[in-house]
Amino acid sequence: MNRFQRFGFLCLTVTALSGCAGSGNSGKTESDNSNDMTTTQPADTAAKQDDILVDIKTTMGDIQVRLFGDTPGHRDNFAKLAKEGYYDGTLFHRVINDFMVQAGDPDSRTAPAGKMLGEGDPGYTLAAEIDYPKHYHKRGALAAARTGDNVNPERRSSGSQFYIVTGKVFNDSTLTQMERNMQMQQVSTIFQELAQKQADKVKELRKNRDQAGLQKLQEELIAEAEKKAAENPAKLSDQARQDYTTIGGTPHLDGAYTVFGEVTKGMDVVDKIQKVETDRNDRPKEDVRIISMSVVK
Repeated sequence: MNRFQRFGFLCLTVTALSGCAGSGNSGKTESDNSNDMTTTQPADTAAKQDDILVDIKTTMGDIQVRLFGDTPGHRDNFAKLAKEGYYDGTLFHRVINDFMVQAGDPDSRTAPAGKMLGEGDPGYTLAAEIDYPKHYHKRGALAAARTGDNVNPERRSSGSQFYIVTGKVFNDSTLTQMERNMQMQQVSTIFQELAQKQADKVKELRKNRDQAGLQKLQEELIAEAEKKAAENPAKLSDQARQDYTTIGGTPHLDGAYTVFGEVTKGMDVVDKIQKVETDRNDRPKEDVRIISMSVVK
């Protein structure tokens, strides 16, 4: 099997150049989202002077989160909404055991039982502040939901919806396989970016039915994509690997969503929320509501 077949790049056509990107669902995190992690610096989530603490009172107990000072756009927005009472009365509208619990949809405040939620927002989005590997999806991480890459290539965050990671513990061999998949996806992503830049040339080759020319171009782009990826390969940091094999998390989301905080108290409450019975849309059958939020630091 040659490299072209190995990476599955048979979609190098005019149609594929505009349509091979992955998809996502509006307002939701996705359990099968691709990674684009490209650095391996050690993580550092120790408390900083410009971090902010927020208390979240829910119908199942109290949670405290730290908002990271080095994600100031998300930090300030979350704190502002909390102070304004924006979250008061809203639901944890999407709950998946061993994955995450999601909240922040204003439409959930008065939603009747069984209504599908996840589309509400304050009317704006936030610029991504993805800082991997410093911040990653370990257990207890607080991150921003967003629409999928197909409609949101800049990976802008929802103005209000957030999720708290519960996840699960992984063994080393599973994480190693994830890294291989990440690296394959990294090459694929770079290849597609390079192919987009060659769209006119592809059209001309196809117009002339020059299959040999197309094959040659494909091989050249694959080689270039592999070279670029090798310069900074997608890889879990040592700290992330340690956390994912001990406390757990959701590593497949790393590098794709903005992680802007972490739970400091009340992770037992988050665990209780993730265990509730849900409907086919992952909405709890009995409402789990945010009563209020308050900024304490």
